[in-house]
Amino acid sequence: MCTFAQLYLLRMAKKRKRKYWWRNFKFKYKLTIINENTLEEVFSLYVSKLNGFSVLFSVLLLLFFVTSLLMVYTPLRNYLPGYMSNELRSTIVANALRVDSLELIAEQQHRYVTNIQDLLAGRVVLDSVNTMTDIDSLREMPIDMLEDASEREMQFRMQYEEEERYNLTGVRLGNPDIASLNFHRPTRGILSSVFDVEKQHYGVDIAATPNSSVLATLDGTVLWCGYTMDAGYVITLQHKKGLVSVYKHCGTLLKEQGQSVRAGEAIGLVGKKGVHIAGPHLHFELWNNGEALNPEKYIVF
Repeated sequence: MCTFAQLYLLRMAKKRKRKYWWRNFKFKYKLTIINENTLEEVFSLYVSKLNGFSVLFSVLLLLFFVTSLLMVYTPLRNYLPGYMSNELRSTIVANALRVDSLELIAEQQHRYVTNIQDLLAGRVVLDSVNTMTDIDSLREMPIDMLEDASEREMQFRMQYEEEERYNLTGVRLGNPDIASLNFHRPTRGILSSVFDVEKQHYGVDIAATPNSSVLATLDGTVLWCGYTMDAGYVITLQHKKGLVSVYKHCGTLLKEQGQSVRAGEAIGLVGKKGVHIAGPHLHFELWNNGEALNPEKYIVF
């Protein structure tokens, strides 16, 4: 066992060691600059480890303070990850809409030029081109005559309705006037998933490019809009004849609840918000008086 004297000596040794470390940390070194020719002392400076650490800490603190001021009071904060001002967000949305409009105009011009080239090259059959006389004759025909269905169309309609009368898996159309509406395509893209009641998939999935416009399919009013964990940003529109359209997995919403929208008006941007999303797409649903409708029967995607 250690005696009292040994314990005392051990404690004194540790104390002397701490004093030595602190004395060494505060010990000042003299930095001298001497003229080589005259050996005259030009400049001298006394420094210690404590002074060095103090200066380094002060410089780091000053840099942190200056950087914070630059980030708070200058536009440099927009370059921080995850930060975006409302002005910059509005600019991005406006640019995305402008690019989408330019793409549509470019596509229309490309089709126009292609048609002109086909006409000049003689690749269009003459019989398929209506003359001005034929077009004028259509104007002179009564509207009732143009809208009347032929006997063959009536027979096909009766046969189809008879076959679908006992189809329990089909979706019933609550209002026969819905087919007369002019539906607008909600977004440009490719159908990646179709309407399937058995799988409880009450809509269609349209794979589209990110930030492309989501358009209202009919005139209506924003019934609800918000964010959910499963579907991301969602916007629901109320239309006439008891129709409701739902747009899910949006990246950004451009309308608020209660606003009126026109058919073809941008109401959001395509994104990939929500769970189990493989890529950017729009999930579109069409409901009539609480019953799901197959959008492919009314809209050409």
